[in-house]
Amino acid sequence: MGNQAKFGETTFNVGDTVVVSQKIIEGGKTRTQNFEGIVIAIRGQGENKTFTVRKIAVGGVGVERIWPLSSPWITKITVKKKGKVRRAKLYYLRQKTTKKATRIKAV
Repeated sequence: MGNQAKFGETTFNVGDTVVVSQKIIEGGKTRTQNFEGIVIAIRGQGENKTFTVRKIAVGGVGVERIWPLSSPWITKITVKKKGKVRRAKLYYLRQKTTKKATRIKAV
């Protein structure tokens, strides 16, 4: 497929629902925080490749995070659902709210 990203053994594409596990250091403690959402964009090449994940948070507020694929803070990326889309960038999901924003056909 066109623009896909690979993190370790995990390969994901735009339209997939993923869980990104990120290492967070607060004070002297380290913990893992999960961010689950739809991959709406993958851009860049090689070392500069980044991906954007969007989720609908509490109160119907959309939250987006952009990570470099080579980030040392990402511990694991899990693909929960493969999505079938016809676009390379899913920016139109920003206009959708609640359930409609997460409704992407499964492969």
